[in-house]
Amino acid sequence: MDFSKLNGLVPAVVQDDNTGDVLMVGFMNDAAFAHTLESGYVTFFSRSRQTLWIKGVSSGNRFAVVSLMTDCDEDTVLVRVRCEGAGVACHTGARSCFFRTATVAQKAAR
Repeated sequence: MDFSKLNGLVPAVVQDDNTGDVLMVGFMNDAAFAHTLESGYVTFFSRSRQTLWIKGVSSGNRFAVVSLMTDCDEDTVLVRVRCEGAGVACHTGARSCFFRTATVAQKAAR
């Protein structure tokens, strides 16, 4: 992995292996990436707390790794997971962190 581009971090896109839904995006440093591979559970690096955190340790909504792929530049990972617990990914209680719709202006027809 190339951890040099974002101050030692790589984006980690988490996708439900059964549905294909994108559940959340977090960041991993080299220690979080290694811990994810070793433990089989998604581990992130918290930018605000400056520490590792295993998703779902306190809530029970853990992400068990099914597969982990890197992009062509090896600076982003896609983690396909099996959701444990209630299957809630977001701290708001939503299944996915992606539940808000942004309004996009439509270009005038030519």
